[in-house]
Amino acid sequence: MPPKSVDPAEMRAAVLAVGPWLRGETDEAPARPALALAVRTTARTLAQIAPGSSVEVRVPPFVAVQCIEGPRHTRGTPPNVVETDARTWLRLAAGLTGLADEIAAATVSASGSRASEVGAHLPLVRV
Repeated sequence: MPPKSVDPAEMRAAVLAVGPWLRGETDEAPARPALALAVRTTARTLAQIAPGSSVEVRVPPFVAVQCIEGPRHTRGTPPNVVETDARTWLRLAAGLTGLADEIAAATVSASGSRASEVGAHLPLVRV
């Protein structure tokens, strides 16, 4: 059964709710449920707009999704992985930073020849 599709308005509202923290307007991190909702809805939106199984995007402890068309990976560690923390992921999803910059800053781990293809689908929403 395919995952439930994400309502774009719900995703936008979830990201806007944590927007001041993403923009550095406050140091106080959002409540865990609000942060989890923003991370999950943006990652699942990415999986919807770039369906496939060749790249796994991980934002522990909240979500891992597979995306980008290509060879399917089913066992063990996927060959193409993008992994980062919640704040960096949401800054990427909101267009406040770029994937190449975050990889260079070592705040995003990107392994495999196809991992950087995720950047072509970002940002998902502007805040």
